Amino acid sequence: MRDVAIIGIGLVRFGELWEKPLRDLAADAALKAVADAGVDHIDSIVVGSMAGGILVEQEHIGSLLADYLGMGPVPATRVESACASGGMAARAGFIEVASGMSDIVLVAGVEKMTDVSGEVVAAAMATASDQEYEAFYGVTFPGLSAMVARAHMERYGTTAEHLAAVAVKNHANGALNPMAQFRNAITVEDVLGSPLVADPLHMLDCSPVSDGAAALVLCPLEMAKKIAKKAVVRVAGVGAASDTIALYRRDDLTRMSAIERSAQRALQMAGKTPADMHCFEVHDGFTIMEILAIEELGLVARGQGGPATAAGLTARGGKFPVNPSGGLKSKGHPVGATGVSQIAELVIQLRGEAGDRQIKGARMALAQNMGGSGGSSVVHVLELCAP
Repeated sequence: MRDVAIIGIGLVRFGELWEKPLRDLAADAALKAVADAGVDHIDSIVVGSMAGGILVEQEHIGSLLADYLGMGPVPATRVESACASGGMAARAGFIEVASGMSDIVLVAGVEKMTDVSGEVVAAAMATASDQEYEAFYGVTFPGLSAMVARAHMERYGTTAEHLAAVAVKNHANGALNPMAQFRNAITVEDVLGSPLVADPLHMLDCSPVSDGAAALVLCPLEMAKKIAKKAVVRVAGVGAASDTIALYRRDDLTRMSAIERSAQRALQMAGKTPADMHCFEVHDGFTIMEILAIEELGLVARGQGGPATAAGLTARGGKFPVNPSGGLKSKGHPVGATGVSQIAELVIQLRGEAGDRQIKGARMALAQNMGGSGGSSVVHVLELCAP
């Protein structure tokens, strides 16, 4: 298996991008990544997108992107794994390069979510849950996450203030990210004073509905050392795992075993531990999910995610900086693009290009992207190569 490097990244600012259709968002990010890489051809395209058929009535998104990039007849494939679609697309691109199937692979993630009503968005997101035993009975994703939050509170004493601390931290980071949807600081009081969506989760505990796209260019490490125009970032480890799609089938609502297992696989492949990482991007679609993520990654003991966040452990200047991009909460969550944008943010950090949100001395980083209520998870470990 060949070592794989990331030599190009492309991002569009997340938000309510009324003037841009899905195809333009994906093409814009892809062209930026190709320009950043400085390559003159692409051998294969992989696109992560969750719900194009529902949200914009567009399937066959791989073909659509290849067409609008003028890259036909390059093979183009779409990957879907709910909110982990982007991360799983990156994994698929990694496998293509590592296996020798392709040399230069373009990975994109895209979602267009704001052209339809909130009701349609909710229905689209609910397709990532168990349709017969959850969605059919009216439970929404905020409702499922609220059940998880309530269970965590009952078992460990986690408070609404602990949940709010996640949102406050991520908005502070997102305020420094020019690509973030929300660049405004908030307070714990703001979070607790926002409307309840599903008790105990308030509106400011939830990631927004977003449009956006992100892209990467991957190639073999040895090729990257010869052609890359910027610092080379190696994909040191990749891991994926699944769990029950429905919450009722889990033994413990306070656990996300797919996160733990995907991280173990990626870290084992990289030969590293969580303590070796200098920064993290994790899936905070709801504030409780970041708390569970840092527990499952082993950054803190189970039940201590809330107090650790409130104490600053995961702040930019903390021991384990988490979501320097602003996370899904502040940066935005166009679901198919999220996993790719997490990796792009960490490449920016490892290159030392993050400006005011730069994590000093960052040389290793970990991205964790999750689908549904933890039904799937994918982790990438990235390492800055020596010049």
